[in-house]
Amino acid sequence: MNTASWIIVTLAAALTLLGSLASLSNAYFGGQERFAGVTIEALANGNAEVVTNLRARRATAAAYAAGFAVLLLAIAVGPYRTGSTWAWWAILAGTLTETLLAMARVPFLGTRSGAGTALYTLIAV
Repeated sequence: MNTASWIIVTLAAALTLLGSLASLSNAYFGGQERFAGVTIEALANGNAEVVTNLRARRATAAAYAAGFAVLLLAIAVGPYRTGSTWAWWAILAGTLTETLLAMARVPFLGTRSGAGTALYTLIAV
């Protein structure tokens, strides 16, 4: 069971890293981003500065996700795999923090958009 555990956590971290890098690529290289089915260009109403700022916000979120994934990978394949108790608590604390803050969008912003991804990460970890 210990082997399966660290492999699942490593897989969750690797998928998080790949997803965040895809999101970062979309932000930096101008992928077709949509919010509620509307392109950011349409939302910006021709204002290039608004488009740039929306892409920058996405890049910041993706960069933090990539950092979390790399840290999770380092802990999972190192101390967690060898059985260090603190590693499990560190993984749990980081994942719970990320999940709870992402899920806060439901009561504060009134949207569930993106909340499912955080929940899937918590379930996997």
